Amino acid sequence: MRLEHVAMYVRDLEKMREFFETYFEATSNERYHNTKTGLMTYFLTFGDGARLELMTRPEVGQSEPDLYQAGLIHIAFSVGSKEKVDALTEQLISDGYHVLSGPRTTGDGYYESAVRIAEGIQIEITE
Repeated sequence: MRLEHVAMYVRDLEKMREFFETYFEATSNERYHNTKTGLMTYFLTFGDGARLELMTRPEVGQSEPDLYQAGLIHIAFSVGSKEKVDALTEQLISDGYHVLSGPRTTGDGYYESAVRIAEGIQIEITE
């Protein structure tokens, strides 16, 4: 068994698609638009075949999620080395994103950084 994909609602579909293409080398399909419901989606595919579905619709709320809310809280990406964690974290800082922690080695042995990107989404970058 494998996880097929994870989906998330976003307010700015194009901006979020561009973020994952730029920083995590995602490849997007063509945008799907259901004109009856207003739903628009992209499936993003990453190098190892993992997929993320970005979705929006007119009803998506404007508030950012709480940092410690129940439910899905972050998405983790393995970039292959500590040096790549450091480099990507520095690039995100340079581009104006907010680092929550790291890069650092956690108590359970992960080398990681945690970044809050647009719309309050948390990304974890691991080696």
